[in-house]
Amino acid sequence: DADGDETSRNAPPAKVVPLRRQYLQIKRRFPDTILLFRLGDFYETFDDDARLAADLLDIVLTGRDMGKGVRVPMAGIPHHAAEGHIARLVAAGHKVAVCEQLGEPGAGRGLVERDVTRVITPGTLLDPAMLDARRNNFIAAIVVHDRSAGFAAADVSTGEFAATELVAASADEALRALDRELRRIGPAECVVPADDASRLESLFAGSADAPPALSPTESWRWRLDRAGETLRGHFGVESLDGFGCAGKPLAIRAAGGLLDYLLETHRSGLGQITHLTTYAPDDFMTLDGQTRRNLELTESARGERRHSLVAILDQTRTPMGARLLRRWLSQPLVALAPVRERHDAVERFWRDSTPRAEVRRLLTPVGDIERQVNRCVAGLVTPRELASLRASLAPLASLADLACDLPGASDLRASLESCEAARRLLARAIVDEPGGQVGKGDTIRAGFSSELDGHQARVREARDWIAGLERTERERSGIRSLKVGYNRVFGYYLEITAAALAAAERDRALAGSNGAGPLPADYLPKQTLANATRYITPQLKEFESIILTAQQTLDDLEADVYKRVVSEVAGQAPRLLAAAGALAYLDVVSTLADVAALRAFVRPELDDGFRIEIRDGRHPTLEAMLEPGAFIANDATLDPADARITLLTGPNMAGKSSWLRQVALIVLMAQIGSFVPARSARIGLVDRIFTRIGAQDDIATGQSTFMVEMLETANILHHATPRSLVVLDEIGRGTSTYDGLAIARAIVEHLHHAPHLGCRTLFATHYHELTELEQVLPGVCCRKMDVLEDGDQVVFLHRVVPGGADRSYGVHVAQIAGIPRGIVRRAREILDDLERRDGVDGDRARKRAALRAPMAESAAAIQLTLFAPPHPAVAALKELDIESLSPLEAITKLFELRRMTQDG
Repeated sequence: DADGDETSRNAPPAKVVPLRRQYLQIKRRFPDTILLFRLGDFYETFDDDARLAADLLDIVLTGRDMGKGVRVPMAGIPHHAAEGHIARLVAAGHKVAVCEQLGEPGAGRGLVERDVTRVITPGTLLDPAMLDARRNNFIAAIVVHDRSAGFAAADVSTGEFAATELVAASADEALRALDRELRRIGPAECVVPADDASRLESLFAGSADAPPALSPTESWRWRLDRAGETLRGHFGVESLDGFGCAGKPLAIRAAGGLLDYLLETHRSGLGQITHLTTYAPDDFMTLDGQTRRNLELTESARGERRHSLVAILDQTRTPMGARLLRRWLSQPLVALAPVRERHDAVERFWRDSTPRAEVRRLLTPVGDIERQVNRCVAGLVTPRELASLRASLAPLASLADLACDLPGASDLRASLESCEAARRLLARAIVDEPGGQVGKGDTIRAGFSSELDGHQARVREARDWIAGLERTERERSGIRSLKVGYNRVFGYYLEITAAALAAAERDRALAGSNGAGPLPADYLPKQTLANATRYITPQLKEFESIILTAQQTLDDLEADVYKRVVSEVAGQAPRLLAAAGALAYLDVVSTLADVAALRAFVRPELDDGFRIEIRDGRHPTLEAMLEPGAFIANDATLDPADARITLLTGPNMAGKSSWLRQVALIVLMAQIGSFVPARSARIGLVDRIFTRIGAQDDIATGQSTFMVEMLETANILHHATPRSLVVLDEIGRGTSTYDGLAIARAIVEHLHHAPHLGCRTLFATHYHELTELEQVLPGVCCRKMDVLEDGDQVVFLHRVVPGGADRSYGVHVAQIAGIPRGIVRRAREILDDLERRDGVDGDRARKRAALRAPMAESAAAIQLTLFAPPHPAVAALKELDIESLSPLEAITKLFELRRMTQDG
């Protein structure tokens, strides 16, 4: 019983067995992990680890005596099934330290040497069974200092390692920049200095969609000198300038702190991390977490992949291609040349379906070359993975021919052809269908290793010799009843019964033989039984030794040969990984071409201007959910000259939010290199997309819907640039009507007037009074969702047309939504009563008057006379309190006065 006779794990050393002391010494080095301690064919856990493992893995909790009066809880798992159990422990948020036997157990050898060979955490997984093949498994590192931050990320399964330095105007801005990077890569784990852990933990808790596991490490590991030394030592360089780290101390600290942690967890080495890449976030389109969520790039609002943009675009054939496409989606480009290069590559396959189909056929059997090669480097690759790698390399030569001169992949042929040596090696070394593990004699192909072949030949010879031994010895001894037998204690033997031996003796006497006995001279007695005697011969002992040690010898020889093969493949890792990158690029561009051909996408025209003009644009995700041809296409134009801000009005369910998202998605797709769902599209490059769509409370921080809306809007107004695309939906709806209307108008005016903004804006609203701004502000144009009315029936046409809506159709929407008929009928009665009381447009007219108060009041103050009256604009100008006007208000008044002069 595990609890019946337990003694403290801190029992005096004299009372515990050496095994217990060994375990405690190792456990003290890894206190925050579940330690899997190898004992023979099992990994055992002890003490609190055992209780935890038994509960999480649903295995038996037992106990083990570890000395006089010392019994500790124990729970174990078979070593061959460990990976599945480890995956469950890691998924539950725990770190797992794997302690292996480093020596061979045996009599008289004393305690077997053991040590931890790897520490498995959410961000350091290498086993394919624990990973999603179509997405990266990143581990990130963060270090902050004043208004700057260092950020690094690595995927140890693919060998990617990158870092950047973020410099902001304030400490809060730096944290927001970090949050954007975290949301972009979605790390499984984040390593931080212990001194910053509490501060950064609150950042994750407050803003990240799925907070990563936080792993604090000692702060001294993050010092600049220590971090630089760690990086230089690992890469074997004298300076980090070659990696682009010059002048980026925080990037060095983040990368060094992360690498230090990885070296601690991968104690057998980290050879798959061969280079460090530095990047600047400004090289890519800025997408904050709200925008990624609103545009449903990787998952829908319900958390489902199937209704996201990546589900539409990701028809890739390889895991590398799927990961690269996700990277493109998370980092749209902002430079014209590389985007056009991607469009050129996509267009080449889009125009010619025959090579496109052949490329996709050849890519279908290609496996995860990146992760398989890196498992070779780590020494963890299985025979089946090597066979998969061999199959993945087979079509490379044909793919190189099809991808000749592909834009953006000038070195594709060289990368692919350089892998032929590795493919030939694996073809010669590994059998067609190897087992899952080495050591069963079914991994190395015959003819590859003369040593292994020679031993296998000797084993076959020995087995054949023993198989024919009984017949041979019967003929040699003349005893027809002689038998060959075997048992575990004595091994192989020749057994002759007492009667047969006596008969042989009589026959010998009758024949007058003068020898030492009736049996051959090399028969040596081994065991005497009641009615028989067992013999051995020197030759039998020799072959017996070969056979009895054959499996272990074969396993050892095969393991040695296998290690040499893996080492040779690992030595070619740079070429193989370059080929994997080339295949990923080929996969993505051919996929985008295939999707474009299937869904009638077109190549967008990109330029350095500011105009966005989309003809017959479609929402890529919604279109895929409808019957072919059912989606209503719409135009969109944003032009700094006369239509920089589009005010969109119309009822709910008419498609306003879908149109907003549609425009943003078309812009984003164009800048990742994809074709777009439209008849034509001209895109002036966008540096940032901001969206404020939907209403939600932030319960964690106690913020209301309206507060969240205002905070997100403020962030947009502070960070948008003239090159940005801003998408705002129903700003101001979270408060009272007049407050919301006032805020909405003020925001539109600010977007129109502020010299540092000038951004292209889509502004959907239920405040129909805002359509008056089209007459006041030259950069504002109005669009509405078209509606067909037939008596009490309303049909939403889902078309965007010029003009402004003057009704919300809320009662009709309630009816469509299934509100009980009695409630709908009563709502109509109340609405009719309100409209009769105030006049059909009474309330609406008052709101318009309030919006145009300065202009209306000025005009009313003018008294008509028999003489020529002063111009209304002059009177209005005299009424202005100039000293109290803000700059933005002054600009608005000027626009209004100019309109008055034009009307006059």
